[in-house]
Amino acid sequence: MSMFSARVRQLKKYAQYIKGYFDFDRSTNQIVRRTDFTNCPRPVLLLYGFMSTRQSFEILEHRLRRDQFCVWSINLGGWKQAFNTDAIDVLAEKVREKIERLYARFPQMGPLSIVGHSKGGLIGSYYVKRLGGDARVRNLITLASPHNGSPSAYFGIAAYGLISRSIWQLTPMSPFIRRLKMGAFPREVRHTSIFSKADRVNPFPSCILEDAGVAPNLHNIEVADVVHREFLTSRTVYQVVRRELFTGYGLEVPAEPRSKRLIPIR
Repeated sequence: MSMFSARVRQLKKYAQYIKGYFDFDRSTNQIVRRTDFTNCPRPVLLLYGFMSTRQSFEILEHRLRRDQFCVWSINLGGWKQAFNTDAIDVLAEKVREKIERLYARFPQMGPLSIVGHSKGGLIGSYYVKRLGGDARVRNLITLASPHNGSPSAYFGIAAYGLISRSIWQLTPMSPFIRRLKMGAFPREVRHTSIFSKADRVNPFPSCILEDAGVAPNLHNIEVADVVHREFLTSRTVYQVVRRELFTGYGLEVPAEPRSKRLIPIR
């Protein structure tokens, strides 16, 4: 009986998880601006994923602010002007323009870090690698981002292919993915890909940086039992993000608030 109940709970959780991809509430892209860019030594730009909005980063943003990072995000537009469906290269150019305007207005800001979830990580990667973002960015951390394309994008084409060019770009070995993988990633930028073999949206090895282990600035870090959307809320994932940000800034990783210990990453 207990096994049956556990299975029912698992199915309910999965159904709620799938439902989240069809919750098209534009208001979730409206957030309160809290960052003081006049005092911003460690700015962190958050880039959300396909068919998502800025509000998906609510928990991660709170944790980053608690650790004294200056957090901000960009409305990536798309379907209904909210859901990040536009082409990845087009969005990377939009990100570049926003960043340049911000640094022109606040030149005293420190070097930038980018944390991108899923497609958002590819936007950040394209900006750093192809649009000169390495001149601004110190750290790029991607959460469940399909650097090698994702086979699940083929199913996404059936649902979103008519409204989104980017879903075609996300397929394995698409022209975009091949172009993005050409050449070396800038060595001045620490790039960490955090992935999980429990992720069924971008399944292993979609999120692996193939040159990690060869280039000293590229790192793959696996977290156990984290599904795709949980990368935005998992405490285990945040512990890795936190550690990588401080390390990338050349700072000692401080003790966690309330003396909470790191959970070993397998």
